[in-house]
Amino acid sequence: MNQAPIHPDPGGISTPRRNLLWLIPASWIAFVGSSTLCALLLPGGNFLTAFGDITLGLTALFATFALALNVGAPPRRSRAFWALMAAGCGAWTISQGSWTYFEVYRHQPVPNPFIGDIISFLHAVPMIGALALRPHDRRGDLHMHTGYVDFSLLLVWWVYLYLFAVIPWQYIAPDVARYGTSFDYLEGIENLLLAAGLAMCVYYSKGAWRKIYRHLFLAALLFAFAAYAANVAIDKNVYYTGGLFDLPLMAALVWMGTAGILAYQHRPSSAIPQISQSEPSPWPARFAMVTAISMPFLAIWSAIADPSPLSVRQFRIVTTQVTIVLVSLLLFLRRWLVDQDRARLLLASQETLEDLKRFQSTMIQTEKLVSLGQLAAGAAHEINNPLTGIIGYSEMLAAQTELSEKQRATVEKISALAGRIKGLVTNLLSFARRVPPEKGLLDISQVIASALNLSNLEIRGKHIHVEFIDAGPLPVVRGDANQIMQVFFNLADNAVDALDEVGGGVLVIRAIREASNVVIEFSDNGAGIKSPNHVFDPFFTTKPAGKGTGLGLSICYGIVQEHDGTIECFNRPGGGATFRVTLPVAVEAVRTEENDPAHASHA
Repeated sequence: MNQAPIHPDPGGISTPRRNLLWLIPASWIAFVGSSTLCALLLPGGNFLTAFGDITLGLTALFATFALALNVGAPPRRSRAFWALMAAGCGAWTISQGSWTYFEVYRHQPVPNPFIGDIISFLHAVPMIGALALRPHDRRGDLHMHTGYVDFSLLLVWWVYLYLFAVIPWQYIAPDVARYGTSFDYLEGIENLLLAAGLAMCVYYSKGAWRKIYRHLFLAALLFAFAAYAANVAIDKNVYYTGGLFDLPLMAALVWMGTAGILAYQHRPSSAIPQISQSEPSPWPARFAMVTAISMPFLAIWSAIADPSPLSVRQFRIVTTQVTIVLVSLLLFLRRWLVDQDRARLLLASQETLEDLKRFQSTMIQTEKLVSLGQLAAGAAHEINNPLTGIIGYSEMLAAQTELSEKQRATVEKISALAGRIKGLVTNLLSFARRVPPEKGLLDISQVIASALNLSNLEIRGKHIHVEFIDAGPLPVVRGDANQIMQVFFNLADNAVDALDEVGGGVLVIRAIREASNVVIEFSDNGAGIKSPNHVFDPFFTTKPAGKGTGLGLSICYGIVQEHDGTIECFNRPGGGATFRVTLPVAVEAVRTEENDPAHASHA
């Protein structure tokens, strides 16, 4: 059902759904009110019969429609609950339709026994099965497929009881009096069980669900007494369609429709918090056990103590045997499904335990890296102090005029090497410092150069060559220099590790502009990556145990996403892997190019 967008209002009811509230008083007036007036003012006859049958059928159709309104409400158990409730009410509507066919269309009394009684009797079965779904309880340990088997057991058991208690007096040894008595008692017990189940739901639920259950309980209780009274009146030949016996039935059906409309207005499944964390209810399993145990006892009673005719007893024994086989198959299926669920939960628990162990190991390794980073930062500070003196004294020596050319060249080398060390220490301090991200305009070439200065420490002594291709002046991007440098350092470090595994190679870093983006590619000629689609998953690593945590590329992915960019990985056709980072050009750079076409052409 297509609906307009839902906007909350102060009354707690969504505006597009509020229009349906008028159906509640309208249905009570149209069905119950008009039927009451006709029952009190009109004498029995064809007009009253037709009016009563049609009105009662429309009432049942209204209740079915109102309950079915909630079939689209999430979650899945709520949809199944309302679908079963609507199916039960729809079954009674079909039974009433067959009753109307005899009295209105064919203009003849409804036969007793009536073929539609089986549909009328079984209408409560889907409703009882719906209660086992407990949509008010939002726990995730309730499994729908097991509930379907429980519903099948419920349906088979009630059909068996009908075949055992009612059908023999309809077909095997026809007896209208016994048929009516058996049907009345069995249907009355069934309807009362439905009301009792709804009463338990009222007790265990809260909030809006309790209000909905309360309406359904009162409607089911009224329906149980009204149906029993109407059945007894039919057996005593005092019932006529459109009379006072139909009024409680109409009121019960309208009440069920009222509950459906209120549920549609409030959508309780989305407003009620999780109620219980207890173990799943044992009642479905207990009911399955009762169905399996009760039938052999009924068969023994039929063979030994049943005073019915021999044909009835034989029919009951055969029916019991067939039903026992069917119930045994359903119980076997239920047991198999429960075992599958337990095996799945056990496997999930084992996987969770393994993930917890890996996470614990990773956290320990991460703490070690954090401690090592703090140690490196402290050491960098200690190195920085004497290094400042070395640079200062080398500048003082360079200022001396009496130095020879050889001495001056040596001093300049000392000053250059000290400056390089100072740059490495500065980058190391910036990389290790924990500061909140501060986005500014960045020169990508400078950030890459800083990351390579740190990576060069890993390359020394290895047959690895790094080549940086800078395709002309690049526009600036907006981002945090420390975070972007961390991305480039991790990518370069991973490439160095991959090349070191194959004995060396070449890492080519290329920075170019594509449209309104700056693209940086890290390409190596190593062995490539086995699973390029999973390298950005947390804790996924191809490095040996103890060397990689599986978090570096995942962190890089998050950083690039925060900078509105993309990062991807793929294997090159000629061998090796390529990481491609795309970052958007800063808005300021775009505006500058728009105002300065010459600069844009140069770029």
